[in-house]
Order: sequence, then structure tokens, then C-alpha cells
Amino acid sequence: MNKINSNVLRRIGGAMLACLMGAAAMGFASPASAQSYPNKPIRLIVPYPPGGGTDIVARLVAAKMQQKFGQPVLVENKAGASTVIGTESVAKAAPDGYTIGLITDSHVLNPYFLPNLPYDSAKDFQPVSQLAFITLMLVANPSLKVGSLQELIALAKAKPGKLTYASIGKGTPHHMAMEWLKSMAGIDLLHVPYRGVAPALTDLVGGQVDVMFTGTSSAKPFVDNKKLVPLAVSSAKRQEAFPDIPSVAEAGLPGYDLVTWYGVVAPAGTPPEIVSRLNSGIADALNQQDVKERLVTLGVAGAASTPEEFSNFMKHESEKFARIIKDTGLKAD
Repeated sequence: MNKINSNVLRRIGGAMLACLMGAAAMGFASPASAQSYPNKPIRLIVPYPPGGGTDIVARLVAAKMQQKFGQPVLVENKAGASTVIGTESVAKAAPDGYTIGLITDSHVLNPYFLPNLPYDSAKDFQPVSQLAFITLMLVANPSLKVGSLQELIALAKAKPGKLTYASIGKGTPHHMAMEWLKSMAGIDLLHVPYRGVAPALTDLVGGQVDVMFTGTSSAKPFVDNKKLVPLAVSSAKRQEAFPDIPSVAEAGLPGYDLVTWYGVVAPAGTPPEIVSRLNSGIADALNQQDVKERLVTLGVAGAASTPEEFSNFMKHESEKFARIIKDTGLKAD
């Protein structure tokens, strides 16, 4: 009996030793793998359609990262389901640095409006870096005959529930921006959600809806040709590119400050050395002068950060939106 037990123990011991040696080998291989990273193409998943602001910024940064790394950085658009389709593909990818994803503030908003997400927005991702901040602009159809935020508020109070506003969907930053403004101003506007910026702006210009918040780059062509009237920007202060347009706070709602943002994440478990390489590539891209100039023309402010800074920023944003949701009484469908 003792002899049998000894044989069993020797076998178990041998198996455990093999496992330990394998684990040690993996541990020693990790730095070497990180040092050679990347040695094949990197996929940058963008959970939005081609041609929009997120796609343009992603391709601009990807091109510069490709130059730095000497490997293709391929932008792959996976739009749909309020960014869930593309973001899920990042969450479930191998944590090896070869699949990364662009996210926006919808990433921290979705958990409040989509309770059955197929991933955990915090635990299933490794923050890499912020990319940019984008200010929203409140614009109105000229037929509304308002030239300022205060005039819009006065008209809305005179016609409660009669004025309409467009957004790119419930739970989006554009939606939150207007709901927060409504709450602070004590007005009632009817929400008309769309499936994208283009159809919303088309109906706004056509007079089917009255006002909306949209990105400054999206609004600028229509403001320049007088098809839309700019009322305010959503940031705490005026924007350098639009010095004549006051902020919402300056125009009568002090404390209002909401800007949208882009960032990059990797699947949870991506080795720190690889995250650091990706972070460096993004920072280098955003620091190049031609990239800075192109972002200005888009109304976008480049904003590289450390992974830790980006993680803390997203926690702060989630808490901010929780307060806005509580104050406005918004609920998931």
C-alpha cells in the first residue's frame, strides 16, 4: 500500500513540477514577447460607421502608430447596438495587444441604459490612453427665430413641451447634454432620437426638429452657411475655434460643463509592457504637428494620458453621469 502511495505521489509531484516549469517559462517569455511587440498587424476596432468623427480620428492616429511600430494598424469599423457590437469584440479578444478598441463616453453611459451588456465596462478592459475631447454645440433651426440660449429658454417656457430636440439616441452624450440643460433651465422639450448625426442634422436643417447638441465639427459647415444658428457650446469656457459663441455656463446656466471624449482600451489582462508600448504610440501620434493641426480643423482637442489617468477619468465620468441621470430622472427603457 505504501509503495502504491509513493508511486502516486511521484506522479503527482512530477505533474506539478511540469506545470510550475511551464508557468515559469511563460513568465520568462512575457518580457521577450513584449520587447518584440508588435510583430504582426494590430486591429483597432471602432464601434461606429466609417466617415464620422471617431473614424477620422482613429485613422489619423492609426497611420502614425503604424509608422512608429513598422506594422499595419488596421481600423476595423464594427458599428451597431449603441457601440456594443464593436466593444464586445474587443472585450473577448486575446489580451495580446493585437486587438484594441476606440471607446467614447458611451462606454461609461451604456451600463446605465443597457443593463444586460455582454461585458463588464470596467473589469473587461484595460485602459490604454485618452485620445481627444470634443465640445458639443447647441444649434437651432433659423425658423425658430432664437439667437441665444436665453431666447431659447424663454420660448420653451412659453411653449412647454412644444419644441423638439434631436439626438443620436437615448443614453448618448448628445441626449444627456440636452436633458441636463433642460433640468437646469426648468424647461420641457420633446426628445426625437435618431440613429446617427447625419439624419438628425438633415431633419434639423429641414425644420422637422428645432434644436440639438452636436459636435462642433459637425455643426460648423451648417453654421458657416447660415443653415443653423449657434446658441452655445457645452464646455465650461468658450472654444478657441468659435470665440463668438458663449458657453452654456456663460449664457446663463453656471456649472454646466459637458464634453465628449475618445479613448483607447485593450482587453483586460493585456501585459503592462504592451500597454505601455501602445500608450507611447498614441502619445507620439497626438504630439505630431500635422496631427494637431488636423484635429483643430475637426474641432477636436488631442488629449493623451497615462493608463492610470484614463482609468481615473472614466470613473469620474461615470459618477458625473450618475448624478445627471438622478437629477433628470432618466431611466432605461
